[in-house]
Formats: sequence, structure tokens, C-alpha cells
Amino acid sequence: MSKQFNFDIVIVGSGAAGLTVALNLPKSTSIAILAKTNFEQYASYFAQGGISAVLEPDDSIDDHVQDTLAAGAGLCDPDVVNFTVSRGSQCIQWLSDLGMPFTKDRQEVSKSGYHLTREGGHSKRRVVHAADATGKALQLTLQAHLLEHNNIQVFEHHLVIDLICKNSRCQGLYAFNRRNHHVEVFGAQNVVLATGGASKVYLYTSNPDGSTGDGIAMAWRAGCRVANMEFIQFHPTCLYHPDAKSFLITEAIRGEGGKLLLPNGERFMQRFDERAELAPRDIVARAIDHEMKRLGSDCVYLDISHKSRAFIKSHFPTIYRRCREYDIDITSEPIPVVPAAHYTCGGIVIDTNGQTDLDNLFAVGEVSYSGLHGANRMASNSLLECLVFARSAAQHITDTWITGVDPQPLQHWDESQVTDSDEDIVVAHNWDELRRFMWDYVGIVRTNKRLERALHRTSLLKREISEYYGNYKVSADLLELRNLVIVAELIIRSAMQRKESRGLHFTLDYPETSSKMASPTILAPNIDDSQQSISLVTI
Repeated sequence: MSKQFNFDIVIVGSGAAGLTVALNLPKSTSIAILAKTNFEQYASYFAQGGISAVLEPDDSIDDHVQDTLAAGAGLCDPDVVNFTVSRGSQCIQWLSDLGMPFTKDRQEVSKSGYHLTREGGHSKRRVVHAADATGKALQLTLQAHLLEHNNIQVFEHHLVIDLICKNSRCQGLYAFNRRNHHVEVFGAQNVVLATGGASKVYLYTSNPDGSTGDGIAMAWRAGCRVANMEFIQFHPTCLYHPDAKSFLITEAIRGEGGKLLLPNGERFMQRFDERAELAPRDIVARAIDHEMKRLGSDCVYLDISHKSRAFIKSHFPTIYRRCREYDIDITSEPIPVVPAAHYTCGGIVIDTNGQTDLDNLFAVGEVSYSGLHGANRMASNSLLECLVFARSAAQHITDTWITGVDPQPLQHWDESQVTDSDEDIVVAHNWDELRRFMWDYVGIVRTNKRLERALHRTSLLKREISEYYGNYKVSADLLELRNLVIVAELIIRSAMQRKESRGLHFTLDYPETSSKMASPTILAPNIDDSQQSISLVTI
């Protein structure tokens, strides 16, 4: 029989969003944090650029709001944008109080004392950062403070399988212990999903291996709506090198004057947008994709070498060191770059408290859809979203907390009817096939025919994976594949519903933006009485 653990709150995910929730909850509550692997395998750990916030007197909340709305291409919720942006300075102050090592302004230009960068879509310098490794600094700062909370227990190498729900209320979850291969039960008054995005559904991504859409898929299976899954942000500049895996070249390089070049050294972004290299990411990514296909080139180049060696090494030490590992000296030569799947702008539908459609189930960070990002996420608004919504969710849980609730025994995990698999090659083959056709057919540029082909292949894979899941004991690879195929279908069906081009969704069949489609794409699961069959319903 599977072992049951009982906590007041279970947080799924140990990235910036999950840790921020935990640190903002009362120390009188018992909290479990389930880490899929360890603290370093979340996208927030690898975030380089920074956190956008209004900190200077020549900037304003309204300016930040308007920039975000413009980047979101008409699909942001203005109230949610204002809610998020107006809390930015509070979050920076909270982190500063925790000892976050933000880079200071040595030139004494800024009134705040922070060195601020400007990134794509921003009209002002408002991105506070810790050199070019803000995510790592943030993660380490939050981790350090976990030691002060003896009410928090961390379970590393736990991959959540499914939520346990009854009468539209989340009661806990099943988790696969990757160390002993046992399935364990976690009961909780509240469950918080902070599992990150789903960019691993694509062949090329800037994200770590764990970005397999687990939270989105399990919430969908449990009955939650998802929204705007067609809007996958492809970061324009990832390092192009056969030995480099998923290494992002921060947008801050372009913010500090970096130029995008063709193989012959010619600039090209000014032909696509008057903002050139500082245009929003969707425009830059499509421009690079267009030029690579037009020239048959494997990559383009990002050049910051016109800046001084001292400036480059002090502002971008991580990128400098990593590129040197591949014999690229960014102080004297351009960096080869390509676009790669980077950020999932859609996700589980939530309100400003992080509340999902199910009672006691919350979602924060990239796993969620709040209305902040719209059709495209503006640079450095992602860590801001993590902090704001994590703190808001923690406050709501605290305000609505019911004391003295006894834990309920939950149904144990039954694997008496399944056996160990002797055909793991099936999982490996399906994993590879899914990511390749998503890259080929549902990437930066789409067509109706490509989407139809992708949907057909997804349907076949779903049947194979379902049969495999029903007959064999679970494994980490199988569970991630099971989640990825659901996320793939959600992306494809959402893209098929949007018969226009807007933000991150560009289709050759409908190249213009339509005013009739200026609303989010919301998909709702239709679960039959047996709770087994799920189909898509668009509302």
C-alpha cells in the first residue's frame, strides 16, 4: 500500500514561484515542497535578464502597464497588468530585505541605487538584475531562507502523477518517488502548482529538461480550464553550438547595444521593426527565422564586441565564461544564435489570488494564465509574475485558513494489475517523435495543414501512451511523455481556433490580425461521469 503524507499545504515545484509561496506562508502551517529533481532544474534558476519593476522617478506604473499591454498585442487583461505592475517595487524591496545581491549603480545615475537595464518592449530602464544570473541569485537567496522555516519539508526527486479531487475540491496528489520508484500519497488542505512551463514539448528549447508541462496537464485532467496555449514564446537568441545545450543569451545584451547580424556581418532588424533589436521577442524571433530560411543559414549572430572588454565581463560574466568554454570570445567576436522555445504564455486559468477552477488548488508562475502576458510576454515580466502571484496566493491561503482540520485518508495507489515494462524503447521513440513534429509543424510559423498533421499524430500518440500507461508500472519518462502529449494537443487545438496572426501566433493562412479575435482562447475539459474520458470544448 502506498505511503500517505499529510501537510497543511503541498507546493509542487521548487523554483522561484514555489519557494516564494512557502516563505510567505505562516510558520504555524506544515508545508511540503515537492521538487521534481533538485533546486537547480527550474527555468527561474537559469533566468539571466532580471525583474521588471518601476523604481525610478522618470518611470511610472502607467508606462510599465502600457508597455506590457502593447507587447501583449491586445490580449492582456488591463486590470491584471495593473495589479501585477503596481506590486513590483514591493517585491524588489522584499527580496532586498532577504539579501538578494542586486547589481548596484556604480555611476550614481539611478535614484534607486540599482543598475537598471532596458530590454525589448520596455520604454524605460526598469529591469533590476544580479549581473547576468538573476535567476540563480534569486533561487539561492530564497533557498537560504528555507533554513529559517522548520515547518517546511522538501521532498526532492518527486514527480507528481495526478491530483486527487472530489466534488471540485483538491484533496492532495499522487507522486512518483524517483529514488525508490514508489508512488506516494500526499494529502493537503491546499495544493499549489508551481511547476513551470512546457517548452520541452519542442525539439529546441532554452528550458531545463523538467519543463514538460506537468502542472498544466494534471490540472487539465482534474477539470481545470486552460487558456492561450497557442502563444509559445520562442526566445530569439540561444547559443548555437553543437555542444551547448539550452544556453540562453540574455536579452539584456541587446538592451546594452548588442546588434543582430547576418553571416556577412549585415544588420537586418531595422527592416522588420523600427525598434530594431529592441523590438518584442516575437518580432525578433520571426525576423531571425525568416532570415535563416531565406539564406539557408544555420544561425545568425549577436555582436556586443563594440563595448569595452571590462564592460562586457562585468555585465555578462556568466555568458562570457560559458562562451569561452566553446572557444567564443564575446569581447572580440559575435555570438552564433538561433531561436528556441522559451516561455509558455498560456496555462491554467487563475484569478489574482492564484485560485484555479478547483477549490483549494492554486497555480502560480509560468504554469498559470492570469491575463498578464496576453499574446506575448514582455521581457523580465516573468519573474515579476512569479513573485507577485506567489505572494498573493500565500496571503489568500493565510486569510482563508481553517484550523483544526483533520487529514482524510485518501485512496492508495493500486498497481496490482500492471507489470514492469520491457519495451522502454516505445517511450523513447514517442518522446522524440512528439518533439520533432511539434517543432516542424507548430513552431514559429504555422499553417492549417501543418496543424492538422500535428493533431493527427498527437491523436495516435495519445492512444499509444494511454495503452502503455494502463498496462505498465509508471516511470519518470512515461509520466513526462503522458503530460507532454496533453500539452501538445492543447497547443495545437488552441492554435487551430485562432484564425489570425497575433503576437506569438503567426500563421501563413491568416497573416493579418482580426479585431473579432481580440479575446483569450479558453479550453475547458469535458469529463464524463466515469472521470476517464476528456475532450476539448472551446468557450
